[in-house]
Amino acid sequence: MASLSRQPNLFQKKCRYVSLLTLLAAGTLICFVLPSNAQRMLAPASIAESASSSNAVRPEPSTIVIGFMGGMVKRNEPNRSEVRLAAKLRGEFPDATYIDTYANIHRKAAREKILKLLDANKDGKLSADEKRRASIILFGHSWGASTTVTLARELGNLGIPVLLTVQVDSVQKIGQNDGVIPSNVAEAINFYQSDGILHGRGQIRAEDPARTKILGNQKLSYEHTSLSCKGYPLQQRIFAREHMYIECDPEVWTQIEELIRSRLPQLQAQTPTQGN
Repeated sequence: MASLSRQPNLFQKKCRYVSLLTLLAAGTLICFVLPSNAQRMLAPASIAESASSSNAVRPEPSTIVIGFMGGMVKRNEPNRSEVRLAAKLRGEFPDATYIDTYANIHRKAAREKILKLLDANKDGKLSADEKRRASIILFGHSWGASTTVTLARELGNLGIPVLLTVQVDSVQKIGQNDGVIPSNVAEAINFYQSDGILHGRGQIRAEDPARTKILGNQKLSYEHTSLSCKGYPLQQRIFAREHMYIECDPEVWTQIEELIRSRLPQLQAQTPTQGN
């Protein structure tokens, strides 16, 4: 009878032992299986939250670089230094918002493009923050240089800052003022030559020296120089040779490229991949 009375107790102990083992096994399985699923579920939210927080504190600038062609030159003339520079920067800085060239007669189209690009939330109007985020660089040759200053002034009237303007042998268009840099421009530089019949403005000045830094009025001479300037028309070679030389002078455009590169904010140049 004594042995029979202990059987339920033994049975209960075995049941408790089996239950404990089952719980331990289940717990071990949960520890191995669930973390990966939990991580997959939680990671996107954590990353999104972190990205959102980062964007809220330090939003990316709207980086826009626009060059204007001189005379009646089309925006995509492949032999022109403006087009070559824009193409090179566009290839090496894929994170930039916009890099392109325009004919100087299409200033309004360039302005509308800028306004559209700055309108991040696409509500049809620019907020103070959208204007503040603008990082705009404008450059041009001849009439294109004059157009550069005019567009910068129009943007200033809208409360939009311009990071840098670059004028190359600037020739003032009727109704424009290419000699006074508006106060919304942070920095400006002028390259010019005075040897030929057609030559650019020798001096630019800041409308407000406290707000605009003139980096220089750099004079160049081509009196005893011969450059190939491949693809340029015959009439320009005859009547505006020096004016042509400054546009195709690689030394001038290397300086301009370096200026623009050094002012492209928060952008990392993409090094071309070299084959084996």
